[in-house]
Amino acid sequence: MNYICVLKLKQKNMAKNKAEGSTEQLESVESALTRTERFIEENQKILSIIAGAIIVIVAIYLGIKRFYIKPLEKEAQSQIFVAESYFERDSFNLALNGDGNNYGFIDVINEYGITPTGNLAKYYAGVSYLNIGQYEEAIKYLKKYKPKDKIVGAISYGATGDAYMQLGETQKAIKYYLKAAHYNKNKFTSPIYLMKAGYAFESLKEYKDALRVYKEIKNEFPESTEGRNIDKYITRVEVLIEL
Repeated sequence: MNYICVLKLKQKNMAKNKAEGSTEQLESVESALTRTERFIEENQKILSIIAGAIIVIVAIYLGIKRFYIKPLEKEAQSQIFVAESYFERDSFNLALNGDGNNYGFIDVINEYGITPTGNLAKYYAGVSYLNIGQYEEAIKYLKKYKPKDKIVGAISYGATGDAYMQLGETQKAIKYYLKAAHYNKNKFTSPIYLMKAGYAFESLKEYKDALRVYKEIKNEFPESTEGRNIDKYITRVEVLIEL
């Protein structure tokens, strides 16, 4: 058999098929473009209305943001100042409800809830309720808070976990501790909340899960305070697993 002839024939067929394929693809693209053009021509009025509506919506949004939200945000910042100072002094009831002359976080939320400062007030309120032992209220406000800052976001999830632990809802607490630990992983907050998740797993006698998070601390955050002391916790749960 003349293999050279066969090879040349195959190459010729491949070139022919490739050319035919390219022609078919080109025809397909041209057909699609034609259909698109026809659709635009037939629905030009509707498309113009939709485009106009989008422009109006965007203009309204930008107008609200500039002429309503921005001035409201500036006002909210001035109103939250005193409540923040009470919060820093651990005067949580005054921080929440105000002192009769100045707004508390609840007032700020009610008046300026749609602003960034109003959003932050929800975090403050949640932590304040946690500190005075009103755990269901703490969860309610912490869940309303939409994290903007990575560290504060992690703390808000961790605080939600603390509130659930206080209510005896350990599985939910673990969910939020792990969420806090893995939200923007870092050597400061992540090992703290992994440690809390480990304690919670141990309280449920779920020692393999506790071992998993303890090892995560050891492997990923060995230089943290928790990481430097983690071996004893790993040893303890390993012994409990074997019992």
